[in-house]
Amino acid sequence: MSKTKVLTTAAGIPVCDNQTSLTAGERGPTLLQDHHLLEKLAHFNRERIPERVVHAKAAGAHGTFIVTKDITRYTKASIFSEVGKKTDVFGRFSTVAGEKGSADTVRDVRGFALKFYTEEGNWDMVGNNTPVFFVRDAIKFPDFVHTQKREPQTNLRSKTMMWDFWSQVPESLHQVTILFSDRGIPMGIPFMHGFGSHTYSFINADNERFWVKFHFKTQQGIRNMTPENADRIAGEDADYHTRLLFETIGSGDYPKWTFYVQVMPESEAETYRWNPFDLTRIWSHSDYPLIEVGVLEMNRNPSNYFAEVEQSAFSPANVVPGISFSPCKMLQGRIFAYADAHRYRLGVNFGHLPINRPLATAANTYQRDGSMRFDDNGGASVNYEPNSFGGPKADHAYNEPPLKISGDANRYEQKRGIDDDFVQPGNLFRLLPPDERKRLIENIVASLRKAPKDIQERMVPYFYKADEAYGEGVAKGLGLS
Repeated sequence: MSKTKVLTTAAGIPVCDNQTSLTAGERGPTLLQDHHLLEKLAHFNRERIPERVVHAKAAGAHGTFIVTKDITRYTKASIFSEVGKKTDVFGRFSTVAGEKGSADTVRDVRGFALKFYTEEGNWDMVGNNTPVFFVRDAIKFPDFVHTQKREPQTNLRSKTMMWDFWSQVPESLHQVTILFSDRGIPMGIPFMHGFGSHTYSFINADNERFWVKFHFKTQQGIRNMTPENADRIAGEDADYHTRLLFETIGSGDYPKWTFYVQVMPESEAETYRWNPFDLTRIWSHSDYPLIEVGVLEMNRNPSNYFAEVEQSAFSPANVVPGISFSPCKMLQGRIFAYADAHRYRLGVNFGHLPINRPLATAANTYQRDGSMRFDDNGGASVNYEPNSFGGPKADHAYNEPPLKISGDANRYEQKRGIDDDFVQPGNLFRLLPPDERKRLIENIVASLRKAPKDIQERMVPYFYKADEAYGEGVAKGLGLS
């Protein structure tokens, strides 16, 4: 039988009593010298860190990624260097709008964030369970998020704010259509797809660039909840998705996703029907078919939620050689915003936390000091470059090919045609089976009727522009001619 550990303070000093405070007499006041009590209370007061402004509620798991098909003609990224190669992964799966204690089964977009621990550094694939988003330019993102949060005066959720924004931002219609479809409330994390959503780029060994989209298709099949069932579960078990993932992995029934890419030659971006960097658009699978890459398996639960899930920090800026960015305006904004949010939430040294450190290689930087620097801070090595003391040096072998840019510095709309905001939502509506179209319209009507009539009247024409039956269904449900 192992010996019981002695309780200590944070300094390792043995604690004689953890049940009663030190007082002046049996009924006297507590003494200030009870440093164990003070330390305990002071730490308790500081247990909570700032909540993520979006994606606050989440479940997480560890897993592996195994390459099943050769894509080295498109990318030199070492993670894809050979069939059968295995890479460790950490995944975080979240709702977007709700707070940390909110219900899992609300109608919302889901975050689908993966950290691949490759030998060339960590690749963060920070996506969602939908292939598009509500806005195409990062300058609109704070305003959009405010509409999904709480109303400033009442601190209540507001359908008025949501639909007021969407009714003045027609580019949101594609994502709105997905959100209010059956897929707006997944049955659980294993039963939804994941997408990189943005356009990224691949760079191969010949320094050729390709534009690329990332798709993770669930092997468990798509399963969704009815609004009635979701509302019931939200009241009975607000952590339903978190519990389901944990118990599924704990039972050995590991969820899997097949990873695919769509690949576009760099030159074709200029002539494609849609702006390929517009986050409110998809690429047609008939134009750019899915190419299988590998299998993602989530197979190990966290040992400590705070250390691994809450302190995990993902950033679209974390790409490895062979994977890079695109001119997508939302992606360009996220490259800055995510790491900056982590500096606020976790401190400037968030990258040194165990869950965020590279595992298959070492980080060699000249960054020193800062709040909560808990390693050796670079030891005696110099903190500047260039230097004469054997410090790390940049390697021009990792240069990317030049990206051709044209035009004047200005503020541009990304659309290629006046119908751009409505064609793909209409295509999606017509693709749905009749029963799903019916439920889509019912879900929209149930939400939109809670907004003022002038907002309803501004929104309904968008549905008509996408598809006449779509518009007629919503208008009829709202009692509008």
